[in-house]
Amino acid sequence: MTAGTAWLLVLLCAAVLVTIRGAGPALTGARQLPPAAVRVVVLLSSALLAALVVTAALADGGEWRVGADTAGVATAGVLLWRRAHVLVAVLAAVLVTAGLRALGVH
Repeated sequence: MTAGTAWLLVLLCAAVLVTIRGAGPALTGARQLPPAAVRVVVLLSSALLAALVVTAALADGGEWRVGADTAGVATAGVLLWRRAHVLVAVLAAVLVTAGLRALGVH
């Protein structure tokens, strides 16, 4: 996957998310959604973001693999789970990924 294709995919996912988020109020008007539907709509953006992160962390072209970028994402995930500041998690992920790549792990 080239960088241009990746950005096109990100933009397409963002457009789908905006469409989904905007379609709800447009289709329901002033009516309230059932509570079960509200819970699903709230979780859609989180599920889409999770799918993008997993794909970016584990996909390498046409195959799945675990490498330095996967370790970086896992590091950030653990730190965020432990309530670390986002900047700390991002910096730690960068350091882990760069360190592993310097050691030859790709």
